[in-house]
Amino acid sequence: MTGSTRGPNDPRRRERILDAALDVIAEHGAIKVTFRKIAEAAGVPLGSLTYYFDDMQHLLTAAFTRLAETVSTRYGALLEAARTRQEAEEAVVEIICGKVWGTDRNLLLSYELYAFATRNPEVRAVMRSWMQASRDSLAGHFDPLTARALDALVEGFSIHNSVDLRPTDREEVAAVVRAVVDRHH
Repeated sequence: MTGSTRGPNDPRRRERILDAALDVIAEHGAIKVTFRKIAEAAGVPLGSLTYYFDDMQHLLTAAFTRLAETVSTRYGALLEAARTRQEAEEAVVEIICGKVWGTDRNLLLSYELYAFATRNPEVRAVMRSWMQASRDSLAGHFDPLTARALDALVEGFSIHNSVDLRPTDREEVAAVVRAVVDRHH
């Protein structure tokens, strides 16, 4: 058996390629990603990428979908665990202030996703799907307008806090979340 096995003989290869693609995007930006860089990062032959993905657009769409599903699962789990409106508010604060992104790398990748989606309709659909999943998670506790406002708040605070010299602290975030929720109830 050689190191260039494909398909069912190497069931994790596709996921390794997608994870490597996200690593390359985080390091170089989506615009500078190449099949060669991804193959090298994944430790797979270049031909493996074309076996799984027709073109770079298909690969990037799959990689960004993987990112969105990973973060969305954490986001949804926090809200699903909430049993009261107050617990749901606390979950939103945790999403903003905690580690729902998992890593700074995932937050950086979300910036790349936003930027890439502006020029790529397929990737824009991934972004819309992610936003809808977030709003659906919030809709279990809040009306649609509040869910939309809270989702925008999550995105905005996450972006601002990642670059701000004095990120908004948990108590301040909680006060803003409470104000948004109270405004609509």
